[in-house]
Amino acid sequence: MENTTINIVNTIGDVYGVEAEDGQKVFELIIKAFTDKKKVILSFQNIEMLTTAFLNTAIGQLYKDYQEEYIKVNLKVSDVSESGKVALKRVVDTAKLYYKDPEALKRSIDEISED
Repeated sequence: MENTTINIVNTIGDVYGVEAEDGQKVFELIIKAFTDKKKVILSFQNIEMLTTAFLNTAIGQLYKDYQEEYIKVNLKVSDVSESGKVALKRVVDTAKLYYKDPEALKRSIDEISED
């Protein structure tokens, strides 16, 4: 299987990965690569800031249509800062829980907000 590298800075034209709209651009490139049977390397080189909004849109929503194992095998990240790794892990963990049972997570949030 062929690899394709998606350079975040080149894709979004900024060193700040903060906007969900920019995350959507990355997501669409990942989906295209997966559709073309390519493995993806996401390069975060020169990215100075990442938000969960960006990461949820770029990566988190992959868990809606793809199995965790498929993503693990076909998507790699490189050049991520330590704080970026922490945010990415949080996004991935939440996405896996959410897409496994969206209603359960919604009920939990509803219960918390009632307190």
